[in-house]
Amino acid sequence: MMHWILTFTWCILHLVAQSSSILIDKSIVDKWSKHDQQLFKSFTNKTTDLNGDEHINVLLENNRNWVRAKSEEEPDFFEKLGKGQAPKFLYFGCSDSRLPPTQILGLGAGEIFVHRNVGNLVPGNDLNALSVLEYAVAHLGVTDILVTGHYDCGAVRASTKRQDLGLLDNWLRMIRDVYRIHKEHLDQIEDEEARHFQLVELNVIEQCLNLHKTGVVQRKRMDVKEKLIKELYEGVENAADSGTILSQLLSMMQLARLEEEVIPRIHGLVFNPSDGSVKKLPINFNLNKKLDHIYGLYER
Repeated sequence: MMHWILTFTWCILHLVAQSSSILIDKSIVDKWSKHDQQLFKSFTNKTTDLNGDEHINVLLENNRNWVRAKSEEEPDFFEKLGKGQAPKFLYFGCSDSRLPPTQILGLGAGEIFVHRNVGNLVPGNDLNALSVLEYAVAHLGVTDILVTGHYDCGAVRASTKRQDLGLLDNWLRMIRDVYRIHKEHLDQIEDEEARHFQLVELNVIEQCLNLHKTGVVQRKRMDVKEKLIKELYEGVENAADSGTILSQLLSMMQLARLEEEVIPRIHGLVFNPSDGSVKKLPINFNLNKKLDHIYGLYER
């Protein structure tokens, strides 16, 4: 029994020594019985496997293989990548490991600016998300913002359960608030899975509306819209001077489609892990316009 206690004690000391870069005197280990030495070796080997770099080495090898394959496929790829980024898309998505944005959307490195968190939320008081938004819209000049939720979302499921998840509850409360806003509609859905799908979609829509309320988005859209209107009216005046009715009609058609050209555009998407499909949700931003006297930051 004593040798088991000694062996366990020395194993603990070995772990401490490893963590502090202190080596155990090999002469001490040599004095143990062969059984204890084998036990010690077995234990420390397992510990080394768990705490060593083998897991990371696999990733590094994957990286080397990727660099080699990418260089063969596109010799100037990394040269272009090293010159900076100019993505057209900003992605707000869930941290779920099944949702790699570049893969599910068929994009490559440098094509999408990404922010991910639990439940794909865009709170008005989250400096992390808002800093990403500010940088992407004001400095990178992204044209489209994609809020992407997914079915079978653990955060959405957790927000509908009676359970104490500690700090996480403060975050999930924002999804509970989405449920509260749409309580009458959601409570009428008897099928639990169908209700889950609907809450996933409503949560995405709510985050899109949150983005529409932010100062950086309002400011950018206002500047772009004013510029487009100015260009269109200049085109109409030139057409009127030349007497070209067709040009006037074309300009009026452009004016009708002006809202589609104002950037950044905001889109709500949902990914289905069971079949890999992504669908676009219909979002009525006129809901925000009705509340413009509350959320609007600029005179129209």
